[in-house]
Amino acid sequence: MVISEKIGFIGAGKMGEALINAIIKKGISTSQNISASDKRKDRLEYIKRETDINIFYDNIDVVKNSEIIFLSVKPQDFKIVLLEIKDYITSDKLIISIAAGIKTEYIENIIKKCKVIRVMPNTPCQVGEMAGGFCAGKYAGKKEIQTAYDLLSSAGKVFFMKEEQLDAVTGLSGSGPAFVSYIIGSFIDAGKELGIEDNISRELTLQTFSGTAKLLQEYNLSPEELIKMVKSPGGTTEAGMEIITELKDIIIKTIKKAAERSRELGKD
Repeated sequence: MVISEKIGFIGAGKMGEALINAIIKKGISTSQNISASDKRKDRLEYIKRETDINIFYDNIDVVKNSEIIFLSVKPQDFKIVLLEIKDYITSDKLIISIAAGIKTEYIENIIKKCKVIRVMPNTPCQVGEMAGGFCAGKYAGKKEIQTAYDLLSSAGKVFFMKEEQLDAVTGLSGSGPAFVSYIIGSFIDAGKELGIEDNISRELTLQTFSGTAKLLQEYNLSPEELIKMVKSPGGTTEAGMEIITELKDIIIKTIKKAAERSRELGKD
């Protein structure tokens, strides 16, 4: 689907850049239809060189020139930006917030009756492999939800859900890349300790993780089904499973802890 409305990004960091690239690459919109602002002039000029979008040095100019406004600034800068632009957000504009922990109600309290979509993306967005969730504020309807879905799904997979579920998404897929990277790092180190060269251990590990995920997806297998495919009685996998099963409780506690912290940040 092609979106004809003009799209603006307030904040052109890594996540903003990734979404801009995905939207253009998938043909959802064109660079001429997208604009951005950022408090870092050098970052803004870099985005211009890389994507050929329009840039503004004032956030208000982005709002004036856009029907859809992505707020991709850090949570600590969020209120300042909202207060700056609130008088320029008209009823026909859509705000899409990707700031962690900022509830739709918070935005609606500052910008009255605005249409808001809140998104929890994750860093694989940078390679078009986002796993994220999004919800709608009380003034956003089916049209706004569909528009947000079309824009966000250009960067990977995104699921519409209730706002109270976004804290769980934060723990699972938002923080998840860091947790998975830690486990991947442990695999690489294990290979090195067993005498495999650094670069080969890295490539074997990365291919094992990506290949396993692809196998689970394409054959619609459950993790338990794949384990049965690999494991044989008295074999190497069975020997290792005796130890790794202890990891499950730790991983669940890790994700729950991250989700709990997300809820706490939302109350601040």
